[in-house]
Amino acid sequence: MSDSHTKIHNKPLRVAVLVSGNGSNLQVLIDAMQAGALPIEIVGVISNRDDAFAITRAQRADIPVAVLSHTDSGKRMTIKTFERHASTQLDEWQPDLILLAGFMRVLSADFINSSIAPMINLHPSLLPVYKGLDTHQRVIQAGERQHGCSIHVVTADLDAGAVLTQALLEVLQKDTANSLQTRVQKLEHQLLPWTILLLAKGVLPLHNEQLSNQQYTCMPTLPWKLYLNS
Repeated sequence: MSDSHTKIHNKPLRVAVLVSGNGSNLQVLIDAMQAGALPIEIVGVISNRDDAFAITRAQRADIPVAVLSHTDSGKRMTIKTFERHASTQLDEWQPDLILLAGFMRVLSADFINSSIAPMINLHPSLLPVYKGLDTHQRVIQAGERQHGCSIHVVTADLDAGAVLTQALLEVLQKDTANSLQTRVQKLEHQLLPWTILLLAKGVLPLHNEQLSNQQYTCMPTLPWKLYLNS
């Protein structure tokens, strides 16, 4: 067993979270961390919006926050400027894992490939189908019978990285895009801490090369799935 693998078990997994909105998934992780249910330390939160309620959630938990939405002149940050400041902040925090939870900007290949830590994203569909936005409405319009959410490795290609875990539900005839969003969000609140726990315990590998080579004998052939009647 490598020293880095042992390190994961000996101390909390240091997690940095990138957000853009309400931050309900961030709150789930905060609650689990404070209750001692997850061996993690949320070392900081970066928001690309200054009106994101996720900022308030982090501040209430005394978690450092960096708001990178506008420049000093009042102009909205370009993605290049955002990434420069975000990289500096992440270097300071030294996370073991970077989580995109409701983060709504597309990051560049340079930023992703030079990341200080592995980066994962929570996406509201059963990848590889329904990448991108408006997944719930698109699922309804297509008449799909199943829907859910996925946690995947972030790569330069949008929503295309290796899928780590998934949770799924049956689409009901009465479902609308809004009701489906609410039901899938409940899955997200269960899938995210479960996946973070697997990463913190070393059951799922933290590094992209380990994912692609499947070096962990405990890894299943297919993505892990959480079946819930939600």
